[in-house]
Amino acid sequence: MQKFYSNGKLLITGEYVVLDAALSLALPTKFGQSLNIETINEPKIVWNSFDEKGNVWFEDTFLIDKIASSLPPRNDVSQRIIQILNAIKTLNPAFLNSKNGFKISTHLTFSKNWGLGTSSTLINNIAQWAHINAFELLEKTFGGSGYDIACAQNSTPITYQLQKDNILINSVDFKPKFKNCLYFVYLNKKQNSRDGIANYKSNKGNIASSISEINDITTKTISCSNLKDFDALMTQHEIIISKIIKQQTVKSLLFNDFNGSIKSLGAWGGDFVLATSEENPTAYFKDKGFDVVIPYDDMILSN
Repeated sequence: MQKFYSNGKLLITGEYVVLDAALSLALPTKFGQSLNIETINEPKIVWNSFDEKGNVWFEDTFLIDKIASSLPPRNDVSQRIIQILNAIKTLNPAFLNSKNGFKISTHLTFSKNWGLGTSSTLINNIAQWAHINAFELLEKTFGGSGYDIACAQNSTPITYQLQKDNILINSVDFKPKFKNCLYFVYLNKKQNSRDGIANYKSNKGNIASSISEINDITTKTISCSNLKDFDALMTQHEIIISKIIKQQTVKSLLFNDFNGSIKSLGAWGGDFVLATSEENPTAYFKDKGFDVVIPYDDMILSN
C-alpha cells in the first residue's frame, strides 16, 4: 500500500492579493489529509473518503476505461474526481495505463467544512502518487494562487509570492512571542474561494500601491515582537483588503465589541478568522454562537 500525507493551510497575510504577486505569509497546520492507494486486480477505482471521525462522507466506483467518457457522474464530488484524473492524464499519459485498478481512501484530520485545504491536500497527495507537479495539477483543476499547495508540501511557516515566470517559496522564522494570545475562530460557514476570487477580480481596479503596502505588512508581521504592533498590522491589512473587495471587515460585521484585532484568513465571509486576545476569548465567541476556537499552538505546525 502506498501512503501520502499533506498539511492543511492558513493564509495570514495576502488574501486575494497573493494572486497579484503580493508577498504573503502562510502557515501549514497540524491538521491535514492522507491518501492510501492499494492495487487491485480489476480495472476500476474504488474510492472512499473518510472524515475526521472515521465516517465515510463520499464513496464511488470508477471504471478506468470510462473515466474519459462523457457519461454524467453521480454527483459533484464524483465529477471533480473525474476531472482530476483526466487532468493527470494530460500531465502523465502513462497514468492508469496498467490492467490493474486501485482501492483509494482519503482520511481527513479536520472537518471538511473548515476550509483548511480539503481540495489542496487531495491535489498534492494525488500528484505525488501520479508523479506530476502538484501546482500544474491545481492549475488544471481548482485554480488559485497555489499557496495552499506550498503549505501542503512544507512543515514550517513560509512566504509565498507569485512572479512572472516562477514562484518564490521561502521558509521563515515566524515564532511570535505572543502566540499564546492568538486564536483561530471558525465562522460556521465554508467559503467558496473560487467565488471570492471572482468577486476580487471584478472589483480590484488598480492595486499597485496596495500590493506594496501588503508586502510591507507581511515583512513586518514576520518580525513583529509584541502584540500591540501585531494588532495594528492586522487592522491595517483588513482596511486595505476591505477597500479593494468593497466588503466590510468581519470585526465590524460580527465582533464590533471585541477587545482585540480580528482578521479574515482567505476568502472573506467564512472559514477561519484570526483573533488576538490577552485573555482566552472562547467564552466571548461561544456566546455569539461560534463554538470552534483553536489556540495557535493547537492549530499551527511548527518544529
